[in-house]
Amino acid sequence: MAPGLQRFTDIADDGTPQLDAASGEELVRVDRTVAVALGPRSPESPGTLFVTTRRVIWLSEAEKGKGYAVDFLAISLHAVSRDLEAYPSPCIYTQIEAAVGTEEEAGESNPEANELELSRVSEMRLILADPGQLDALFDVFCHCAELNPDPNAECNGENGWIRGEDMSNGDWIRDDVDMVDASNQRPTF
Repeated sequence: MAPGLQRFTDIADDGTPQLDAASGEELVRVDRTVAVALGPRSPESPGTLFVTTRRVIWLSEAEKGKGYAVDFLAISLHAVSRDLEAYPSPCIYTQIEAAVGTEEEAGESNPEANELELSRVSEMRLILADPGQLDALFDVFCHCAELNPDPNAECNGENGWIRGEDMSNGDWIRDDVDMVDASNQRPTF
């Protein structure tokens, strides 16, 4: 399993992330003026979001050299969230495989320095300046997730993702063994 959320400092002179071209990593999408909210914390000042074939990278515009990255293998769920009761801004919501512990503990790792223990962050929200771009960004996340199937998954040669072709909105869902209804039956779409 890929490590969870990490600090990212491998930044080129032009302010873009250094990619691992030797392993085939390529830039897929760039969004400017994207705020990131880690766990229960308030969103940080806007930055630039870089989605590559391997990772999601966010670089701060306000604090040069500050950034976060997470491998697609560590993102266990991603979704478009528009429910303003769940979060005050429409966003891309992600769940990240994290080290054992709570996000509250992660935020308390060094309260004087206002440091966050990134390995314990299990949720990340990406708030775009233009919420009309959320669906397009979600599609990119889906594409990149397909490029990075779980190497430990046993899905009979498939990547474990199901495209809801018969669903009215055609969303992606994960084919997990625990996805059953109250009668212990797999849902039908």
